Amino acid sequence: MKTWLTAFAALMIVLSCNNTGNVPTPGQVASGILERQSEIALATLSGDWETERMRRIALDFNKTEEEALAYIRRYFPDVTLDQLKKWEKSRALESMFINGEKRYFSRAFRNLFRIDSTCREKFVEINGPEEDPKALLLKEHLPRVVELTKKKGVNKVEHVTYSITYTLTVPANTVPGGEIIRAWMPLPRTDVPRQKDFRLTEVSEPHYIISPDHYVHKSIYMEKEAVKDSSAVFSYSFTYTAYAQYDQFDPLKDILPYDTLSLEYRQYTQAVPPHIVTDGKVAELANKIAGDETNPYLKLRKIFTYISRNYPWAGAREYSTIESIPLYVLENGHGDCGQVSLLFISMCRSLGIPARWESGWMLHPGAVNLHDWAEAYLEGIGWIPVDQSFGLQPQPVEHFYSRGIDAYRMAVNTDIGGAFFPAKIHFRSETVDFQRGEVEWRGGNLYFNEWEYQLQVHPSGK
Repeated sequence: MKTWLTAFAALMIVLSCNNTGNVPTPGQVASGILERQSEIALATLSGDWETERMRRIALDFNKTEEEALAYIRRYFPDVTLDQLKKWEKSRALESMFINGEKRYFSRAFRNLFRIDSTCREKFVEINGPEEDPKALLLKEHLPRVVELTKKKGVNKVEHVTYSITYTLTVPANTVPGGEIIRAWMPLPRTDVPRQKDFRLTEVSEPHYIISPDHYVHKSIYMEKEAVKDSSAVFSYSFTYTAYAQYDQFDPLKDILPYDTLSLEYRQYTQAVPPHIVTDGKVAELANKIAGDETNPYLKLRKIFTYISRNYPWAGAREYSTIESIPLYVLENGHGDCGQVSLLFISMCRSLGIPARWESGWMLHPGAVNLHDWAEAYLEGIGWIPVDQSFGLQPQPVEHFYSRGIDAYRMAVNTDIGGAFFPAKIHFRSETVDFQRGEVEWRGGNLYFNEWEYQLQVHPSGK
């Protein structure tokens, strides 16, 4: 059995690593890692998920009422408990009872001054408007992308080549000495047309596994033995080139009727509970927004515009703690990039417009961060990128992100909640997305508060 699994895994690695360059090669993957696949294949997730979810909620909701009052009094010195209750009722101030005591979400106080209009105005009055480090870059980049795609007759232009180092650190004595730490970390996909020329240049561990492209989470997997009083550090460096995409088309002339019997259409218009929902409140609102419009792109753009104008960005709870992300956005009136993207995808699918997830990192200078977006399918055009949380832009490119995306991206995932290669044994830290990584050992999963990560973009040219 182990011999067969070793041969199979080695074949998958060769197929998935043909762009990794000369150091190190897939053939250097340790036989010990591969031999453990027989154990992994037979493993099942252990423990009580609801108990774990409640533990994670308690970690997220760790602020007290006294801390809420202290923060808000910096802006409203005479704030009262009654006012707190009003903000809680409006969902602008997120709270929950944990073990019988009211606790506030760790990011709720700053979020209040993003969500509530009166609080937002007070924040700007005292602090001045927040500067967006991406603004000047995008002001030049987006119109140039539109111009070049029209001039050249292609939909991918303005490439940027990146050199990146990713580091994941498990602090000393988090795992007992002698135990094996297993780590999955993000890589740029090699099956996304906007990304080319991926090359792995350096890896801290001589033995590693890169997931095949058909896995929706693109990862590099490594193992390391824990050493008492020493941190375990996993790191790797790579290069790749990303392109901006903007699709030039006339919505009224170029879009064809959908082939509703095709497998792709059926796959990307179906519900995938709990985070892709096509009925109930989601469908009702989507139909209301679309109205009498029949053109798929114009319906899509109506949804994009509505979400942009009605659901402000706010720092998000861990996705694994939320029962249904689209419904959470509707009920709370705000969402971060992934949350509004899942609402957008759900609404599109409810209207018969194929839509799917894409995520990874945004790499804009001064604004490198985790990021999620979407894609939608138009018959006769193909898959177009849609970045719901970047929203409406200044004229003349107001709706750029309803049919385009900039070149400052690293796409890692093409769906949510997929399997890992090699398989994970214990609970995932992130049950929906995959951007920071996943870490576990024989004794269980290591949650996000038990390790650190860093993505560093090195200077590189176009």
